[in-house]
Amino acid sequence: MTRTKLDQALLAELKILQDEGRAKPPERIITAYHPPENGLGPRYSLKGEERRFLRMNSNSYLSLSNHRQLIAAADSATHACGVGPGAVRFIDGTFSYHIALEERIARFVGKGAAKIFNSAYTSNCGLALTIGGKATHWVGDQLNHNSIIRGMRIAGVPRGNKGIYAHNDMDDLQKCLDAVGENIERVVVIFDGIFSMRGDYAPIDKILEITDRYSEKFVGGVVTVVDDSHGIGAYGATGRGTPEFCGRIPDIIIGTFGKAFGVNGGFIAGSSTVVEAVRQMADTYIYTNPLSVADCAAATTALDICDSAEGLQRLDNLRQRTRQFREGLDRLGFESIPGPHPVVPLLVRDTVKTHALVKRLFSAGILVVGLTFPVVPKGDETMRFQVNADHTEADIDIVLALLAQAK
Repeated sequence: MTRTKLDQALLAELKILQDEGRAKPPERIITAYHPPENGLGPRYSLKGEERRFLRMNSNSYLSLSNHRQLIAAADSATHACGVGPGAVRFIDGTFSYHIALEERIARFVGKGAAKIFNSAYTSNCGLALTIGGKATHWVGDQLNHNSIIRGMRIAGVPRGNKGIYAHNDMDDLQKCLDAVGENIERVVVIFDGIFSMRGDYAPIDKILEITDRYSEKFVGGVVTVVDDSHGIGAYGATGRGTPEFCGRIPDIIIGTFGKAFGVNGGFIAGSSTVVEAVRQMADTYIYTNPLSVADCAAATTALDICDSAEGLQRLDNLRQRTRQFREGLDRLGFESIPGPHPVVPLLVRDTVKTHALVKRLFSAGILVVGLTFPVVPKGDETMRFQVNADHTEADIDIVLALLAQAK
């Protein structure tokens, strides 16, 4: 196919996306970060815009990406080892900073070992390639992240070896486990810790209570996996996320350094045997360069901060601001989904109103995400707000006042 023909075919597909309302808008370009001042949190400059913006759409829950200690750690590691590894990890691409981060994150989540990846997305794909097989049955939450679903597809999980339970429905989870075929040796129950579009969490304690009852039924047992990318660092008494909040730890934890910790990269944490199997069998680990030493040093520093007095203070302010915003929405009569997490959805339930409200907030210097059909079902149109640790009481009051005017 010539380039012209390829372009023509792709233009037709892009038009379909546009006509169906699924096309992404042009990407806004951030040009500058402005530190907190005068009782307000950080602001950002966008290309083509004179005003500065408050981000209520950032995953950087602990507001660490501009922390001076992270920047200094990244700078020091870069001067020591360079900007890139020069090879995959099997071919002398492993640096001391990779090992230090793996040991640090394993301790942080309470596991024997960990292996770092370029993202949580590639972590999910790598895990599926490692622990999947013809005699493995997968059971997942209806609202699991795309990376979990894609991981199972990449691993070639047969249609008959999958079960999907209604969102957070424990009775339906049990039905899925009861329906597993007799030829199955291992069952993997996998779920998000925090469901990123809703801000609610998986009841890990209840999930493990059910899976424990089935562990002897299968030769390879029942393996529980949580992708806690939005949870880790963002909530729980010490920032350990959904497992800490629920009081139970699954067999395997997948997470990211790119959200609460403000850096880049993902990880798989579990037993030393699981992690060695990942090292040997996960294509998304074996055949690609690792994180830079700068990313690793910054992420390790972020974990150290999270475990310090400063980290607990940031986590406490994050809780307070989240509570302030959630209570403000309730007071104004807006509909939301309850939960302890700083992802706070506002259910508008109308496409036109959602777009109008997002535009109105943008005009006032507030960045927020609107989710409409067909991304979400008709009637579930939502605005997703994300509270960060550097947000101040005044910041939240500004947003609530704008929402009050709009209402």
